[in-house]
Amino acid sequence: MIMKKLKLFPKIFLYTFSVMLFIIMIAHIMIYIFAPQMLSSINSISENGVMIENALNTERFVSEAILRAFPFSFILSIIVAFVCSFLFSKVITTPIKEISDTTEKMEKLEKDVSCPICSHDEIGVLATNVNTLYTNLIMTISNLEDEKIKSNEAEQLKVDFLRSASHELKTPVTALNAILENMILGVGKYKNKDVYLLECKEIADRLSHMIKEILDTSRLDFLAESENTEEFNLAEILNKICEPYQLISQSKGIDFQVTVQNTCLINTSKKHMEKLLSNVLSNAVSYTDLGHSVSVVLQKNKIMVKNECTPIPENIIPHLFEPFYRPDFARNRKDGGNGLGLYIVDMIAKSLNLTYTFKQMNTIQGMCFTLYF
Repeated sequence: MIMKKLKLFPKIFLYTFSVMLFIIMIAHIMIYIFAPQMLSSINSISENGVMIENALNTERFVSEAILRAFPFSFILSIIVAFVCSFLFSKVITTPIKEISDTTEKMEKLEKDVSCPICSHDEIGVLATNVNTLYTNLIMTISNLEDEKIKSNEAEQLKVDFLRSASHELKTPVTALNAILENMILGVGKYKNKDVYLLECKEIADRLSHMIKEILDTSRLDFLAESENTEEFNLAEILNKICEPYQLISQSKGIDFQVTVQNTCLINTSKKHMEKLLSNVLSNAVSYTDLGHSVSVVLQKNKIMVKNECTPIPENIIPHLFEPFYRPDFARNRKDGGNGLGLYIVDMIAKSLNLTYTFKQMNTIQGMCFTLYF
């Protein structure tokens, strides 16, 4: 019971010292018993064929010599056994104690902690395995923390999005309700129902479009996970994506050009890529005035959409990709949109692991959106 309560060093030391002490005692006893007899037999001499035995005297002499030397020999052997047991126990237990001390630090999840590897035996293998397990544990915890942060951020974004969506929907609903009430009561100019019914229809259409955009946005995360990816040449479908916006540009007196410099093979969701580029093109055409141009340039590893317009200040650009954000110059336009176009672009780009830039052009006044593959 006492041995079970001892730590490893004293336990190994006592075991080793006990074994060595036992061997020393057996060795001394055997020397005391057999040495005199062996020596007396060796010292036996033969004269004229007659054995002359001096065994008795020799045995007594050797026994007395051994008895006199026995205490000194035994004490010296005990000292040697003690030192050897101590050193042996120290060599065995030191790496194990280092592993034990390190695991106590690992229990507190301290970083940059590892067991020292001093040998290639079983203890060295144990230290290596402990280090590998702890490294994997720290990586797993770090990944879980990152996922938790991302999950919290995603939840907060959803809450903010829903809050903004409710606010954006409330404004046209309130306006529509006020117009309809005044028309029912026949107040002032609202007696002319033909004019204000048309205005109600326009508000209802904007609401319908906004609700569709909100629903599409809310489904983007799910669709990004479930949508299959495929390899395709973007150059082959670029004209089809640009065609509706070329027609809109012609009606607005905007020069719309598409230039394909290289084939561009990408492996991603074709549906999401079309939606992303459509929103970018819609934004470019909406904010380009009469007599100016929009150009689309496709290269091997990127696509650029440039439009001539009033440059957007650098401090405003990051906010353009927030939900329902519209700068003052956009709020004053009829075709200013609902503030979800570039937000959807940002969400799709992140879901497809694509990077983009949106900045002022250097050569002419305008903006350039660049998507990298």
